[in-house]
Amino acid sequence: MFDRKIYRSDMLECVLCQDAPCSRACSRLDPAAMLRSIWFGNERAAADRFPDPNPCADCSAPCEAACVRPHRVAVRALMTKLSAEVKPDLEIHASGKADRLRTDLCGIPLENPFLLSSSVVGSTYDMCARAFEAGWAGVSFKTICSFEIHEASPRYSAVTGDNGSIIGFKNIEQLSDHSVEENMRVFRQLKENYPSKFILASIMGQDDAEWEYLAGICEENGADAVELNFSCPNMMEEGLGSDIGQVPELVEQFTAAARRGTKIPVLAKLTPNVARMSPAAEAAMRGGADGIAAINTIKSITGVNPHTYVTAPSVRGMSAVGGYSGCAVKPISMRFIAEMGRNPALDGLHISAMGGIETWKDALDYILLGADSVQVTTAVMQYGYRIVDDLRSGLEYYLEEKGFESVKEARGLALDSVSETTDVLERDTVVFPKFHAEKCIGCGRCAISCADGGHQAIRLSEARKPVFNGRKCVGCHLCVLVCPARAITPGRKRIPKPRPQ
Repeated sequence: MFDRKIYRSDMLECVLCQDAPCSRACSRLDPAAMLRSIWFGNERAAADRFPDPNPCADCSAPCEAACVRPHRVAVRALMTKLSAEVKPDLEIHASGKADRLRTDLCGIPLENPFLLSSSVVGSTYDMCARAFEAGWAGVSFKTICSFEIHEASPRYSAVTGDNGSIIGFKNIEQLSDHSVEENMRVFRQLKENYPSKFILASIMGQDDAEWEYLAGICEENGADAVELNFSCPNMMEEGLGSDIGQVPELVEQFTAAARRGTKIPVLAKLTPNVARMSPAAEAAMRGGADGIAAINTIKSITGVNPHTYVTAPSVRGMSAVGGYSGCAVKPISMRFIAEMGRNPALDGLHISAMGGIETWKDALDYILLGADSVQVTTAVMQYGYRIVDDLRSGLEYYLEEKGFESVKEARGLALDSVSETTDVLERDTVVFPKFHAEKCIGCGRCAISCADGGHQAIRLSEARKPVFNGRKCVGCHLCVLVCPARAITPGRKRIPKPRPQ
């Protein structure tokens, strides 16, 4: 099986170029698209479309010389691994039946479950049009309001990984800085030119009348549904955004106001800055919501400059708590989606999930936990609209591999395995680690972690190989997680003998 973590590490020098020189230099295939598929965990779909025989086998690799980092990305070797290691293990060959991705949002057709979430990535006609052309099913347009927006500069900061890719992203950005009428013109133009694409109009009002008015005018100008922003953490005035989402009574009140203004579906976008999301979700349902969008960004501070003592981003010597997004928030978001997916009081509500979605597998995780559609922002800000290629082909390949005729068949399949407490877990079986000597590089990371963070069950031999003591091992699997060579996997189980009756 292709190990994404290992092979992705082989291309850490790749910067995923626009109009990539490697592809321009190659007359046989599109290596840049293949590299993106590897990066986004879509190696099976990439291998499925990889030509036979391997066109790289007798090639002098002009792609590597043309790279913006010449000869630092092993393009030919990675292509060969797709051909030699991944393709032979494929269980199916994709039929290309894109109908599997078709779904709906509150009864309105979607060509696939992938939407842009309300943010800068969907804030102008040109941006939305390019996203639609790329293959996104729709957009939650950047939140429309009737009050003046004046942004700060800079307004972003990030927590990055070893190769500079964004793990967590902080923003102090607010809502659309275009007038209501300007945004309505965009809606009319988008609906005229892209009638099959979905427009989810994100709105924020200051009182009942404004929520009602904005919902109605968005419907009149072509919106397919409205999304009520009860969750933005960056508002300049109190009583807006996440201040509403933390008070179920206000969620119900303003949802009801918007419901009075429109006949199209209404989704309430809820804040994660709460202990549980169900009270606000149930309040939205009482107010007439047809669905829930979650999560918006998490209030955060990303770092402090050790010289100026100002947190990031610094705006002329001052900063503020802002909204955190990106891969780092996905586990938190999935917890909220699972909570709502398991709540019988919310049966029938459409759940549009977001938070750290970068790959098709991220999107699938949310669908398995009860989401009907998914929304993406931070990954698009980093990699562009083009990521939808691998979102679609990866999910489509998975559905065909599993024998699903529709993405809806996968919805909620993981919910029965989720418990909000750990008292349901069986605690007597121990799953030991299995050590693969042929993969071990002798670094000793497993021994260090087990000694200093585990149960002292591993030591390093003079030959720099792990020596395992099963009597001390409790099966925590810290060693499995820290091994950089992925040379340790779950192994045999020690199952307790039945107790005498």
